Parts: sequence; C-alpha cells; structure tokens
Amino acid sequence: MARPVSPTLTRSEQEILEVLWDKGEASVRDVADALAKQRPVAYTTVLTMFGILAKKGFVVHRLEGRAFIYRAKITREQARKQALDHLLQQFFEGSPNLLAQHLLGEEGVSRNELRALRDKVNKAKLAKAGRGK
Repeated sequence: MARPVSPTLTRSEQEILEVLWDKGEASVRDVADALAKQRPVAYTTVLTMFGILAKKGFVVHRLEGRAFIYRAKITREQARKQALDHLLQQFFEGSPNLLAQHLLGEEGVSRNELRALRDKVNKAKLAKAGRGK
C-alpha cells in the first residue's frame, strides 16, 4: 500500500525547492546534479519528487525542447508559514502562544534573543494598535 501524500514538505521535497529557490528555475538534471553534490541521488527519484511537488501545487513547469523546466510556485516564506501552521495545528492546538512558551521553556534563549523577541512583540503591538484606529 502506498504511503499517503504529506500535506507539508518532506525533507527531500524541501531540498528540491531549495535548489529551485536558489536557481529560479531548473531541469530535473540540474536539480539532480545540484543534490548529488551533497549525497547520491538518482535522476528518476528527482523526477518522481517533481511529480509529487507538482501534484501538491508547489512547482510548475514549462517545456523547453525535450526537457521540462521547473520553478517553485511558492516562496520560501510561504513554505515556512505553511510548515509553521501545520506544526501549530498538530502539536500546539493552533496556539502561537503555546509554541512560544514551549520554545522559551525548552530552548536556551540568550539575552540578545529575548531582547529581539521583546522588540518584535512591541512592534507588533504598535502595528496592531495603529490598525485598530
């Protein structure tokens, strides 16, 4: 029985998208060659992964000669947001507050990082107050 398709990016899918985000667009061969610099990867595996990415709506392609040229349909930021939304729903009851509390409680956070977080919170409060007027 085939494994169900993950609604979020798998590690392999993300690696392919990283290549596309860096290059703008690329053929299966271009991506396979780029990934092969990190670890062995088969052309057919990359081709299969592109099919999955297209089905999920993460890439689009065009025909150039006999080759399909792919480009990412989502940005890095959109992928991060989607992954974070999935994480929030699956493990933190959809609550950014629970996630933040977990991160602050579990991870070592330096004074500089806390200061930066405080600044972001204050800026978000000001922006929200400005929209409410």
